[in-house]
Amino acid sequence: MAEAAAVQLTGVHATSALGRGAAAQLAGALAGAPAFRPVRRFDTGGRRVDAAATLPEVGDLPDELAESVTEACRAAGLDAARRAGCALLLAVHGGPGVPALAGTLAGWTGLGGPTRVYTTACVSATSAVADAAALIRRGDTDRVVVAAGYLVEADQYALFDAGRALATDGAVRPFSAGRTGLLLGDGVAAVVLESARAARRPLADLLGWARAGDAYHPCQPHPAGRGLARAVGAALGRAGLPAEALGYVNANATGTGHSDAAEAAALRTALGPAAAGVPVSSTKALHGHALEASGLLELVVTVLALRHGKLPVNAGWLGPDPDCPLDVIRDAPRPAATRYALTLNAAFGGANTALLVGAA
Repeated sequence: MAEAAAVQLTGVHATSALGRGAAAQLAGALAGAPAFRPVRRFDTGGRRVDAAATLPEVGDLPDELAESVTEACRAAGLDAARRAGCALLLAVHGGPGVPALAGTLAGWTGLGGPTRVYTTACVSATSAVADAAALIRRGDTDRVVVAAGYLVEADQYALFDAGRALATDGAVRPFSAGRTGLLLGDGVAAVVLESARAARRPLADLLGWARAGDAYHPCQPHPAGRGLARAVGAALGRAGLPAEALGYVNANATGTGHSDAAEAAALRTALGPAAAGVPVSSTKALHGHALEASGLLELVVTVLALRHGKLPVNAGWLGPDPDCPLDVIRDAPRPAATRYALTLNAAFGGANTALLVGAA
């Protein structure tokens, strides 16, 4: 059995092409309709692909981050006094203005504690969550806000297009036969993490977290998913839960061949015989890949789905891939059988993270 939760999620907010706010993320995820559309934000005339999951009416990134932090704090019931000593861990794309952005965002939203910035690609947000949880669990602080943001823009779009990573058929098809790649998506999210003694409005327990690397290749995971398997095993161990307790995995699966197959192998290694019966989907098939912010957006969706008792479909499915023998959720949302779920992320360079949550 899992030990009493020391770390709880008490407030969440997110914006993506599924809509604005937590309720919109849940509704969009359970509707199962992918949000990809032709890009109008910048010129894609010279690109191989012209599709992304973008929200038509969106502000600039600092304003969107400020809205998410403010709304997550409001949802958690944090008044000015409780915000005053609260740390901010921010996950965004790197650049010379990023440290200043963290300080500015903290000032705008009344967070008076220390700030830290994460620019470790697609595990940025989940690395920040793991560090926040560790700070709370060892008693260094009672609350931390984690925020993350990426809005689809021309430079990263061009890089993924030139690298032939983007799906040529305008759809993301995780774990499916016939998948052709990933598609980018807007994602801005914030979560409030608090100690159990300080939390007023618990949404979920953060029971386990872990990071592991495989350093196999600059852009490809180890074919056996060794790093991700270690992260999953360590998260389960920290939570004190057996693999059989899991009721859902929100997979990293981007719809790319090597990555999806390696993740399937990692799950079979880490979960053993239980892997065959754990429902799996990747919500990237709905809201796209938000790069540095993906992990936080997916954590929000996972928590909301667990609380609602329904698990999102794996959109874009065409047929089984023998290299991905998993219980993929298809056709319609599935009832959640337990309160426990994993959300997984992986990044270039062989970085992997696993977060294990339980609905409060």
